[in-house]
Amino acid sequence: MKKALSIFMMVVLMLGVLSACGPKRDDAGTKDTGKKEETAAKPEKLIVWEDKDKSGWLKKAAADFEKENGIKVEFKEVEMATKMRDQLRLDGPAGTGPDIVTLPHDQIGQVATEGLIAELKVDKSVTDKFSDSSIAAETYNGKLYGLPKSSETPVLIYNKKLMSEAPKTMDDVYAFSKDFTKDGKYGFLALWDNYYFAHGIIGGMGGYVFKDNNGTLDPKDIGLNNDGAVKGAEYIQKWYKEGLFPKGIIGENGGSAMDGLFQEGKVAAVMNGPWAFQPYADAGKKAGFEIGMAALPTLPNGEHVKTFMGVKGWHVSAYSKNQEWATKFLEFMTNDENSKYRFEQTAEVPTNKALLDDPAIKDNEGAKAVAEQSQYATPMPNIPEMGQVWDPMAKSLQTIVTGKTEPKKALDSAVKQIQTNIDSTK
Repeated sequence: MKKALSIFMMVVLMLGVLSACGPKRDDAGTKDTGKKEETAAKPEKLIVWEDKDKSGWLKKAAADFEKENGIKVEFKEVEMATKMRDQLRLDGPAGTGPDIVTLPHDQIGQVATEGLIAELKVDKSVTDKFSDSSIAAETYNGKLYGLPKSSETPVLIYNKKLMSEAPKTMDDVYAFSKDFTKDGKYGFLALWDNYYFAHGIIGGMGGYVFKDNNGTLDPKDIGLNNDGAVKGAEYIQKWYKEGLFPKGIIGENGGSAMDGLFQEGKVAAVMNGPWAFQPYADAGKKAGFEIGMAALPTLPNGEHVKTFMGVKGWHVSAYSKNQEWATKFLEFMTNDENSKYRFEQTAEVPTNKALLDDPAIKDNEGAKAVAEQSQYATPMPNIPEMGQVWDPMAKSLQTIVTGKTEPKKALDSAVKQIQTNIDSTK
């Protein structure tokens, strides 16, 4: 009995010593383990694909992130518009792709359906930093697939030598154009035979591509031949019928023809996007005029021109083995400080709410115009069915602006073709 008691006491003493020497379970032990697991989960590096000629700003952001988290960030340039998606399709499955890519939001539906990008899991405090429309653009079927880095939408660009200030209404623009357009000079030009630009008028008059049902687009409900759309098309046709737009700006070469006329000082104002700011400004200096930028004037019905808005975003590759840390870098690179720095380096306007009143944007005429017009813009539909819209609408608009077909008949034909195209892909 004494021997058993002695052994029991020795065991108790040994447990006491081990407990005193080891970490306390409710304090240091849990924390130490957590740290070790977090460190083990860290990758040595993250790989980012940025758009061509846009990666310079990443050097600072990458260095700051590495200093804060101990993870290197490598980046390379891939042309976003035409090559990013195709290269991800090849390099992702091969294990040689990036952790993070940048894409235009209208590609999200397709790449998400193909399983190329991962759904993002971020706090609401993160998404609340951005405009609602830009977050909607990064969302597909109710799931968030990206964080916005910039937005763009057409605005009014005008020659301050020919037009002292930006008109407030399209009725004012029309009156100015009727008086100014003569001898090879034009009051206002727009590529309204191109559906990307024409949607601003059609949408502002009440047309729509796909019905938006609480954030989900319905490809079965197409509003491109409703009463509003027809009124918009009639308004577009009016400018061509009355000779306010030259025949030379119709078709594939219309954009370059319009640019040339404006840069030569022969056009008072145009509807174009922020990609034209620098070329126009440079040409203006040579030709002796300064350009101004503003949100587009309101339509005759009192509504704003409902331009298409394009949002460029950051996305995590579905093939990345470091999705959690890639998401952390997405949050880091799109915070207000880094978004402002990127704007200063690239001139691409961010959608961070806090930056709208920042002098960097507020005092920048072009950025302010884009930010204001974006409030009235609608994100281009990001569902795959949108790919079936462009060609029928382009053909329809061509017949409308050339006077070959009346708007209602042309739009009915376009919608019928769109529906057929969509049905054939199922």
